[in-house]
Amino acid sequence: MADGSVAGAVSLQGKVSTEEWQVRVELAALYRLVAMHGWDDLIYTHISARIPGPEHHFLINPYGLLFEEITASSLVKIDLDGNILQETAYFINPAGFTIHSAIHQARDDAKFVMHLHTDQGVAVAAHREGLMPLSQHALIALPSLAYHDYEGIALNHEERERLVADIGVKNLMLLRNHGTLAVGDTAANCWIGMYYLERACAMQVMALSSGRESLLIAPEAAQIEVRNQVSRGIGGGLAWPACLRKLDREMPGYDA
Repeated sequence: MADGSVAGAVSLQGKVSTEEWQVRVELAALYRLVAMHGWDDLIYTHISARIPGPEHHFLINPYGLLFEEITASSLVKIDLDGNILQETAYFINPAGFTIHSAIHQARDDAKFVMHLHTDQGVAVAAHREGLMPLSQHALIALPSLAYHDYEGIALNHEERERLVADIGVKNLMLLRNHGTLAVGDTAANCWIGMYYLERACAMQVMALSSGRESLLIAPEAAQIEVRNQVSRGIGGGLAWPACLRKLDREMPGYDA
């Protein structure tokens, strides 16, 4: 369809609470932004958002749709046991449930959780040294970065405890041999965190292509200075409206 929505989809606007609808629109926007940047992996990664309320219900992608097709209404509402809580023709990615349910249950501040499999993100996740302090983008991401060792496709629910322990209070993580992950208290902060992490990974891959002997590590004093500077925030709230305006121009329909 011209607006990017899926044929036959039924709008949920006015059929769910105002709060849930707003979360749906923001989460659908995240999916479209990932597609716009070429960071999607067909149907195989996932982004989730917690719905306001005490139940820890959250939204995740309908398994089988490309990210460029996802709309606010097509997102699937589930509980922490993986039960689908709405009428829908779709089901969910079991690995996505494992990862996202773990973080949503453990972290009240984890309103949005994004996991990707980009070429550069996986490459750095598979590098013994992980993310290196080579760029300003890396220095911005590093204070918030954690690591989780690869255990196979995330179908084992026992992995959730280890995943939560590894991320701790950090908002970014490299899943070794697997990909990247970002957590945010808002869609804006989740997006901007992932943006810096993914850009830092891409820059590192490019830098390493010229040979390790040519690398210039950022000075320790500069690393400390950037760590202090980003403790005050990195402007996600400013970038987010601009990203939505671009979506409205280039990939409309996410808010249907």
